[in-house]
Amino acid sequence: MVNFNGKLVPPDTTTGNHDNRGLRFGDALFETMRVVNGTIYFWEEHYLRLMASMRILRMEIPMEFTMEILEKQLLELLKANELQDKAARVRFTIFRNAGGLYLPQTNDISYYIESSLLETPFYLLSEEAYEVELFKDFYVNPDMLSTLKTNNKMLNVVGSIFAAENGYQNCLLLNNAKQVVETLNGNLFLVKDKHIKTPPLKAGCLNGIVRKKLLGMLTNLPEYTIAEEMISPFELQKADELFTTNTIVGIQPITKYRKKQFRTSVAKELLGKLNAQVRLANAAQVGN
Repeated sequence: MVNFNGKLVPPDTTTGNHDNRGLRFGDALFETMRVVNGTIYFWEEHYLRLMASMRILRMEIPMEFTMEILEKQLLELLKANELQDKAARVRFTIFRNAGGLYLPQTNDISYYIESSLLETPFYLLSEEAYEVELFKDFYVNPDMLSTLKTNNKMLNVVGSIFAAENGYQNCLLLNNAKQVVETLNGNLFLVKDKHIKTPPLKAGCLNGIVRKKLLGMLTNLPEYTIAEEMISPFELQKADELFTTNTIVGIQPITKYRKKQFRTSVAKELLGKLNAQVRLANAAQVGN
């Protein structure tokens, strides 16, 4: 089942047509969330990012779009799909209602929520080889829109095809200043000695939830220094570690870029702390 505008319907139910603005113009945005045993990881952060993104895109926010109502709908969907006691991936997609050309006839929205099973309830560190390469066919345009999770992901789609055709597990994206911005599906962190840095939002990277969590976590770890700084392609092979982050996988170590093999010790340490933070947050949520 999927949730379409607050109602549970079969997944093959038509929820759009050729007038769908998400299809015609990419006039849509989404949030992807991890839910374990009925607990939504980082739900408040996802909700606030969703509301902020809708305001930036000038979408009308319905009165019923409260944290409590949306959480209830999401959990009802998981129950209908028998995922309430499992680990699940949930995607919440919002699109402006049909009408108009570039100028919409309305700013009212429709939405759907879909869910699928995840293999594990915990963030696990992958031990498999994970090689990346620069994707230089197209570039990220650094502005506020590039920091949002909109449906305009053609750069990521073409980059993913390039990676698959050339045997890479991911690609590093560049902005039009030729600075490294992020990976195809997450934020990028670079480790050199005890210094860790990640590109700033002004470089064009996604305003990631796990990125924000790690930045907060690292400020409380005195053994490391953390900075939001531009990353040049020339720095990559001098780094000790590279890793990418997103809400679904947590932290994914990058093991190889060109001739450079990377360690994974810092990524492993931070993933353990991220799991601990999630467990504490979930325990507090259950207690409330």
